Amino acid sequence: MLDHIVYAVPDLAAGVEEFTELTGVVPAKGGQHVGIGTANYLVGLGADAFLEIIGPDPAQETPTRPRPFGIDGLGEPCVMAWAVRTNDLDAAVDAAKERGYDPGEIAPMSRATPSGETLNWRLTWADVRDGPALVPFLIDWGATPTPPSRGLPEIGLEAFEATHPIPDGVRGALRALDADLPVDAGNRAALVVTLAGPNGRVVLT
Repeated sequence: MLDHIVYAVPDLAAGVEEFTELTGVVPAKGGQHVGIGTANYLVGLGADAFLEIIGPDPAQETPTRPRPFGIDGLGEPCVMAWAVRTNDLDAAVDAAKERGYDPGEIAPMSRATPSGETLNWRLTWADVRDGPALVPFLIDWGATPTPPSRGLPEIGLEAFEATHPIPDGVRGALRALDADLPVDAGNRAALVVTLAGPNGRVVLT
């Protein structure tokens, strides 16, 4: 099940302002990823899914390791990754490995919300070394009582698809994760999100 789509931006304030102008929807402040050097804003997509706008957090010092999702090397906003939600992350990783795909190491994560609450979850890291990660990372919200998508400003998700020069290789990994994403042949690896909001249809890549 789709949990969220990651829209990475080189400048968080500018990225949020641009998204608002494009769509007519004002994202809600998510919070800080303390120690990682990022912060985010969120928009609901329905069905407990959301779009995460993530970028460098000016309130934090530059982290000692690279920020996630290739943020440090971005020249412009980009749909960089997506997450599939599971209630048993360890079992999901084991099942994928049995089918021939290794989702990667499991890591604990947290985010400080504007209200002072700390959300905790576990995930597998997205591989964005060669551009957008068409194969999703897995996320398990554990004991988080309410999905982060609840109560957010919403926009309609009309389509979510991808392109890749060798789509069959991507499709095999998607099957191993039971993840549903249309992948067509294209010049480059790209995730394409079509949204429908107050300002009409908007396509993010």
